[in-house]
Amino acid sequence: MKKSVVCIDPDILGGIPCFRGTRVPVQTLLDYLEAGDPLDEFLEDFPTVTRTAAITFLDEGARLAVNAALSHESAA
Repeated sequence: MKKSVVCIDPDILGGIPCFRGTRVPVQTLLDYLEAGDPLDEFLEDFPTVTRTAAITFLDEGARLAVNAALSHESAA
């Protein structure tokens, strides 16, 4: 099984979900995108996060959201 790009460690930022191997909260990427900032700007501002890690995180989130929507729809 592949290791997640997200790490939750109580010793790193009090357990806030961060990109593995960094102290960059994943919420920061979501905040950038919500504000309309491009992924490249986030990556420039947080060079410890790789493009692969950011895209993998977004892909995992999208997959979870679709699965949750499908589960919710089939339960209705």
